[in-house]
This record gives sequence, C-alpha cells and structure tokens, in this order.
Amino acid sequence: MASETTAEEASATGSGDTVTESRSQMLRQLVRYTVIGGSGVALDMVVFLLLHNWAGMNEQIANVLSTTLAITNNFILNALFTFERRDRLVMRFLRFYAVGLTGIVFTDLLFLVFTDALGIDANLVKAGSLPLVLALQFVLNRKWSFA
Repeated sequence: MASETTAEEASATGSGDTVTESRSQMLRQLVRYTVIGGSGVALDMVVFLLLHNWAGMNEQIANVLSTTLAITNNFILNALFTFERRDRLVMRFLRFYAVGLTGIVFTDLLFLVFTDALGIDANLVKAGSLPLVLALQFVLNRKWSFA
C-alpha cells in the first residue's frame, strides 16, 4: 500500500524514531502504572479486608471506602511518577476519580452476581475483579485523565 512506510523510509524521515519513542514511553508508563496500581491493590485489599472481615462492614460499603482510598493514593503517585503531570490537578483528580468509579461500579455488580446471587466469597470476588479493573482504568486514565 502507498500509505505504509517501510522501515528504511521511516528511518530516513525520522518518523520511526518517534513511533519507537512513543511506544517506549507508553511501555514505561504501563510498567509504572502497574507498579503503582499494585500498591493501590494492596492498600485496597488490606482496607477492604479490615473493614469487611474485622469490622463487619457490608462488602459494598467497604468496597467504596477501600477503593476511594486506593484511588486517591494512585492519583498522587501517578501524577508524580507515571504521567508526570502537575497541572490542572483538581480537574485531573476528578477525571481520575470518575474512572475509579467505573471500578467501584464494576466490582459492586460482580458482588451482586457472584456473592449475593451465587454465594461466592466476597474476598475472592474482590481479588478477581482487580486485574480487570486495572487494565480498563489504565486505558481510560492515559487517554482522558492525564491526556
């Protein structure tokens, strides 16, 4: 096709370097986001387990509280280290939190189906939801919250 660029042409025009740099930057961001997300997952799970198992709080309320704490933690760390954005922090936080709400809603729906309807332990449902939520939120935050 005429619109496709060969590796030689890309190298000659410099456009290959831009594509490589962009992919490299996205990979670095994904790795950092995942590490920070891991810290958020750990925080989320520990707080959820304490609130739900130790304090006896309803799993949906415990989920909202633990996830909100993790979202706030992750926003601060991602703004500083992953996306390196320090402008419009209030707007970025509101967007980041809105993306985080998708995780809360998704997880609460899973609780309704798997815990309430099918009797599966809420701790397992919570743990199983986390990788799915992490992947969805990386894409949304990269394209919207920190664009």
